[in-house]
Amino acid sequence: MTTRRRDWPILTGLILLSVVPTFGSALRVVALSGGAEVTPANERFFDAPVPVLLHIAAAVTFSLLGALQFAPGFRRRHRAWHRRAGRVLVGCGLMVAATGWWMNATYPLPPGDGPLLMVLRYLFAGGMFVAIAAGFVAIRRRRLHQHRAWMMRGYAIGQGAGTQAVLLSTWALAVGPTTQLSRAVLMGASWTLNLLVAEWLIRRRHPTPTTATRPTTLAAAG
Repeated sequence: MTTRRRDWPILTGLILLSVVPTFGSALRVVALSGGAEVTPANERFFDAPVPVLLHIAAAVTFSLLGALQFAPGFRRRHRAWHRRAGRVLVGCGLMVAATGWWMNATYPLPPGDGPLLMVLRYLFAGGMFVAIAAGFVAIRRRRLHQHRAWMMRGYAIGQGAGTQAVLLSTWALAVGPTTQLSRAVLMGASWTLNLLVAEWLIRRRHPTPTTATRPTTLAAAG
């Protein structure tokens, strides 16, 4: 499978955004399987490891495999692969959202988290589930533009962990340790920033019907 040159910036950016969460996920899997020391920060994972392992497997697949879906040249040249991978990604995206919601509801809050971050996790996990489900329904109805828009929104939320790693690291270097409030704000800002970028790309590629039809209307009037 070949990739056009103009696709590389998209792929590189999305894969780089996935690197830190993927590495962190790998370390967590090793810790859970290798009998690492139980601490207040990780004891919830040892008490109930299945949800977090499912979440990790689905999230890594969703972020890395999903990057190829957003390379226009690659997608056009490999339509059959795009459809097959899309089915996998729908399942992974729904699993990420569902396990994220489940862990938020059942795991005790770790040190440094607070009620505001819990609410934000509920909102964005729910939003991701709705976006992925809406994208699936849209493609079943052959509404391609709606499908792409909803999947971009779902992917943007799923990639929140990468943006959070960047913002939290920058904050730690510039300011120092986070408080419950600053951590929640930075986490929420990461999801929001990703969604804003996704919405900008959606509107850039697919203008609203009013905007798209205005030149025709003016020409007819003239």
